[in-house]
Order: sequence, then structure tokens, then C-alpha cells
Amino acid sequence: MTYQAPIEDIRFVFTELADLEGVLSLPAHEDLDAETIDAVLQENARFVEEVVAPLNRVGDLQPARWEDGRVRTTPGFKEAFQEFTQGGWQGLQHDPQWGGQGLPRLLSAAASETLNAANLSFALCPLLTDGVIEALSTAGTQEQRERFIPPLLEGRWTGTMNLTEPQAGSDLALLSTRAQRQEDGSYRLYGQKIFITFGEHDMAENIIHLVLARTPDAPKGVKGISLFIVPKFLVNDDGSVGARNDVWCASLEHKLGIHGSPTAVLLYGAGNGEVGEGAIGYLVGEENRGLEYMFIMMNAARYAVGMQGVALSERALQQAEAYAAERLQGQTPGGSAGPVSINQHPDVQRMLLTMRALTEGTRATALYAAGLADKANGHPDEAERARSKAAYEYLVPVVKAFSTEAAVEVTSLGVQVHGGMGYIEETGAAQLYRDARILPIYEGTTAIQANDFLSRKVSRDGGGVALAMAAQMRQTIAELGVASASGEHAEALALIRQRLDSAVSAYEEAVTHVLQNVRQDPRGVFMGSVPLLMLAGVVHGGWHLARAALAVCRRGQGAEEFYRRKISTAVFYAAHLLPRASAWRDGIVAGGISADYAASLYEE
Repeated sequence: MTYQAPIEDIRFVFTELADLEGVLSLPAHEDLDAETIDAVLQENARFVEEVVAPLNRVGDLQPARWEDGRVRTTPGFKEAFQEFTQGGWQGLQHDPQWGGQGLPRLLSAAASETLNAANLSFALCPLLTDGVIEALSTAGTQEQRERFIPPLLEGRWTGTMNLTEPQAGSDLALLSTRAQRQEDGSYRLYGQKIFITFGEHDMAENIIHLVLARTPDAPKGVKGISLFIVPKFLVNDDGSVGARNDVWCASLEHKLGIHGSPTAVLLYGAGNGEVGEGAIGYLVGEENRGLEYMFIMMNAARYAVGMQGVALSERALQQAEAYAAERLQGQTPGGSAGPVSINQHPDVQRMLLTMRALTEGTRATALYAAGLADKANGHPDEAERARSKAAYEYLVPVVKAFSTEAAVEVTSLGVQVHGGMGYIEETGAAQLYRDARILPIYEGTTAIQANDFLSRKVSRDGGGVALAMAAQMRQTIAELGVASASGEHAEALALIRQRLDSAVSAYEEAVTHVLQNVRQDPRGVFMGSVPLLMLAGVVHGGWHLARAALAVCRRGQGAEEFYRRKISTAVFYAAHLLPRASAWRDGIVAGGISADYAASLYEE
């Protein structure tokens, strides 16, 4: 099935929910207008639909392969990547002083969604490069920025993030890769890194690895980690590619999904199989502050992975709706004799609307967050920058975790809509399900996002941002009360108001419970950390779809197909998904006693 970029819904979210007008009024974007934004969206849609999407199935069937230390990527990937970089897509959001275009994060987030929906495996390469650019822009020296960022933006070079080791997954305190200082100020690195996305490939002339390692006198634990730039090929003084560095691909992983993305095992200081001299690396910032710098890249990547969740949900939705409209099977309850298309069956409609509601809810939340990021970076008022920054940082784990967990649910439902054919690889539904399963795992599992959310985003400020957002939701509830008093969609708006009110109450009660109990019962509270994050995700999605329904009704556009679909999705979300909030709240509140019984099973 052919992918089509959901331009109409993205445009709607931009204007009605994510405050495109406010973003374009920022000093950095005063020369932009809505027409230019729309032109970029249209060109992005053309590119991903015509160039990238046709390679999605190819990558699944013909994955990257390792041959004698070299990696050959999927046929067509190299040519598509050249078109991607020549079109300026790598530099969309980055600073013009290095060769980027400096366009809003809001726009680049939407472009990221469509690229990932077209071909998740392919899109992982520019995703990691974006992170390297962000980290060097923030923590690198002027010389490092000038040397490394322009070629990364041009697509001549790509970037990776090297954290994980066989014994050190999420617990980076166990990291053992070592970095030995040299007289010339460089370092020699020795060690092994695993799960390195696009750690070796043939799509660019050089690969710039950002590597976490320890210096000889570093303190133990995460406080003793430093960050290094380690290029695959050393860079000459004139910027040209020089000698091969002592970093080598030992193998590629065989994975459940994202087959087109080469996931490498990298050896530093291995001499391509022999004892080597060590890979030459260059310190970023100060020694022992590497994790701090790497988090710049990780936070960018975490948001980007959340957009991948939105992307795969959209792709699965499109495929399931197309199949359900064509597949003839059975009769409808109380309807005419069959066979009828299966999208006329109530339970298939329930599955399709669940897919649509989660897709549109996560998209709205993610793009709303992107608009906040633009304001955090460029609003002229300091207080507004601070407020937007706090709100964006609060939403990053929500976007990452809820969008990716939703993608697993949506792609699973996509297989179910296809029935037995969904389990057959030729339909493509199974690939989306397999590809989606990595999303709640890499760049910080859902549990890691939840721990960060609970301890840093909720508890650290006494629930300030969380409860401030709940107050905004209550403003929407009040507006729904007025709008539901009369009009064509009064009954629908009344249902949305009632269910959103109940869900926001659950959200507030859960946050209050966490704040009151996190010190005296940390185990019980953290037993509910993932439910708290899922609760936040489902409520934020419901809030934005409620805002969408209000916007449609205010404009009197409910008769047009797109807007009828938007109202229907908001009603379904309120009726079927928002009640999940109360169940999650109940589990959070019961965390203490359940944690005690869990400990009795697993901690003897």
C-alpha cells in the first residue's frame, strides 16, 4: 500500500493546536509565513512518498549486510540519502551559521514524522546525525563545530551515538571503554560498543561517532564518564578525509525489525582484528561531564523517537483503513445481506477508530510540544522562554513513551484488522508491527522515561508544571461546557467534556498521590511510574482532541469530510480511551501494597 503524508491533519494541528501563528511571530522566524511552511510540507510529502517510501519493503527483505568489516546498505538507500541531503532536509532545523536552514522545530518535527512513516530504517541515519549536530552545537568548541557540523549538514558525513556496552545497557555506571590522554591533546580509545545504529555503512564518506568513555583517573560511576568525537576517518587540517581510524565494525545484529538499519558492534582500538594503537578521539567539553553532554543528544533523540511512534501509527492506520475498505466479509448486525466491506462491522470500526484516535492524539501532543520548543529557544520574553522550556521538557518523556507504546498497540491492531493476512508478511502489516516494537526500548525504555518523568518532571518542582497543565485542561473543559449548551454537536461536546473532566481529575489525583508519598514510600510510588506516564499521555491526547473538536465547531466546518472525521475521532477518544485514565490512577494509588507483595516474590 502506498504511503501518503497526512498533510491535512498536520496543517490543522499547526494552526489550531500548536500555535503556528505564535511560532512565526518569534524573531527568528519573522521572515516566514504560513504559505512557505505549507510549501515545505508539500515538497517534503513529494520526496518521502516518491523516493523513500518505496524502499521500506526493500529494506525489510534486503537488509544491510556485513562483509569483511564493511557494511553494504539496502539497495537504493545510498541514492535516496543523497537526494535527502541535497534537498536540504538534514539542515531543516539547524543553525544557518553552519549551513542549516533555521526553520522552526514545529516544521522539522512534522517532516520527521513523514520521513519515518515512509521508511523508519532509513530515517534512523539522519535522526542520529541530528543528535550529533545538537550536541556539538551546544558543548563543542568553535573549532569542533567548524570542522564537523557543516559536513554533517551536507550529508557528506553522518553521526552516531555510542553508549551501550555488553555489560552496560541502561546502567552507564558499568561503562568500561577507556580513553588514554596523548601528548598532543587527543585521546586513544579502547573498548567495545554495541547496538550502534548506522555505526558502519556506505552512504557517506565519513562517520562521526560520539563515544562515552573513562579516562584513567576518572571517578567511579556515571560521574567519571567523558564524551569524545571519534571519526571513522581522521580529518585533515583542510577538512578533507584522511587516514582510517582504529574503530571497526565487528558484526551486525540480526533483529526483529528495522532490518534496513545496520545495527553495529564497534571495536575501538582493535586494529581490525589485531591489537591496535587505539582509536583517536577528541574530548568534547570537560572531562567527566560526558553524560551531561550526551543527554543533549539523547533528549533530542527521545523526542525524535516519539515522532517515530506517531509515524508508524499513521502508516499502520492508512494500511488498515485501505484494506478494511476493500475486504468483503460477512454481514453487519441488523444490516443487509453480505458480503460487505469489513469496515462496516462495528468491531472493525472500533479497531480503526482506536488506531486513528491514538495516532491523532499522539501527533497533536508531539507537535504541541515542538511549538513549545520553538518558544523556549526564541521567545523575546524571558519568563515565557522559561515557562515554555519547562513545559517542553515535561512533555519529552510523554511524547517518547506514550507515542511509542501507542505505536505498538496501533500496529498490532493493524495486523488484527487484516486478520490472517496480517500475519502473512506480504501485506506489510507485520513489518510495521515488528518495526514498532523497538520504539519503547531504544533511546531509554518506557520505564526509564517514567522514572525521569516521576522524579524530575513531576516531583522536583512539586508538581508545578503538571498541575499548571491540568489547569489549562480545565479551561478547555469550561469552554466545552459553554459550547455543549446548544448547536449541532452539543451532545458530542457534552460527552467529551464529561470524560475529559473525569480524566483530568484522575491525572490531578495521581500527581497529588505521588507528591505526598514519594519520600516515605518510594518503592510503592515507583511501582506506578509507568502508569503515571501512560495516564499523562492519554490525558494530553484527549485534551488536544477536545480542543480540536472545539475548533471545528467554532468554525462551523463540521459538515466537511475531514472535520466530520475529526469530530468523530474526538468523540471516540473520549468514550473509549479517556476512561483508561481512571484505571491507571487506581493502580498508582494502590502501588504501595502491590509493591510489597511484588517484593515478596522477587526479592527473597
